[in-house]
Amino acid sequence: MGNNEYMQNAVTGWMVPHGEHSDIVMSTRIRLARNLRGFRFPIAFSDEQAEEIGKLVSDALLNGGKTGYAYTRMSDLKALGRQTLVEKHLISPQLADAVHYGAVLLSEDETVSIMVNEEDHLRIQCIYPGLQLENAYRKADETDNLLESRLPYAFDEEFGYLTSCPSNTGTGMRASVMVHLPALTMTKQINRIIPAVSRLGMVVRGSYGEGSEAPGNVYQVSNQLTLGKSEKEILAELANIVSRIIVHERKSRELLLGRSRLSLENRVFRALGTLSYARLLPSAEAARCLSDVRLGIDLGLIEDVDMNILNELMVFMQSGFLQNFEGGELTAEELDSSRAKLIRERLRQRAADGEPHPDEP
Repeated sequence: MGNNEYMQNAVTGWMVPHGEHSDIVMSTRIRLARNLRGFRFPIAFSDEQAEEIGKLVSDALLNGGKTGYAYTRMSDLKALGRQTLVEKHLISPQLADAVHYGAVLLSEDETVSIMVNEEDHLRIQCIYPGLQLENAYRKADETDNLLESRLPYAFDEEFGYLTSCPSNTGTGMRASVMVHLPALTMTKQINRIIPAVSRLGMVVRGSYGEGSEAPGNVYQVSNQLTLGKSEKEILAELANIVSRIIVHERKSRELLLGRSRLSLENRVFRALGTLSYARLLPSAEAARCLSDVRLGIDLGLIEDVDMNILNELMVFMQSGFLQNFEGGELTAEELDSSRAKLIRERLRQRAADGEPHPDEP
């Protein structure tokens, strides 16, 4: 498989800018936590129970009329393969660490992934590009209904779906929206927004969830509680809060453009120059430059770069992907070199106006 084919196959659906407010909202994710009646939670189950759960879940889906899914055990993947799935947001870091008993059922188009034996027996995840809460929930709910018709879910009439972590009990649903907020970060307004969002029952985290950072000014906004609210109420509240964040981000962008246009132009074109010519790119610098270039495109300052590559490169620049791409483990300097080379080549291949990128020396 050639390099171009490898990268094309690595592109997953949410990386393509699409859907409402796709200039700010990168993706929408719905995750449903479910457990099977009669089995201990993963924190306390036996290897035999883990094996049985995996078989029950895979049989329920694959033998239940669903096609286009692949069942993969974490033990069948090398560490770099598991890390790449995390970087693509298809599995959680916790599942990647569950080498002995974890598994994933992944749809062909990678919009749906069903994590088996993570914190709960099942975590049904649907991820769409842009702001598509209703569409993502509808797809997740469809998969959930199919599995529930074939599996004995642990459900209580008073408390709802029973989960390993009490905060997920109830609907078992976590809805999250991944947003790019460079202007709010530059103006430091993000430091006021995060606690304000928390007071409204939502949480703002890094792009890989709890405990993660926000490289490239990418944040994840999600609901905190699932008990006592319906799925419809959670989705409506999250949509309202995300809409308000989008309004604040747009106003901050207009403010930066109006008050500091020359400085902003200098920043975004310096970032483009770095991505186009650098020979060594640490991950933090690459994420910052990609964020700045994306902002430049959104504001109409940069017109000759294809927006499609920006979401892709936020994943392709990660260490797991790069090492898989290169075929083995890399040193820190080799990673920085590979990252810089891949970004240079991708910008050259996908220039929106078709103009050739300067040749490599």
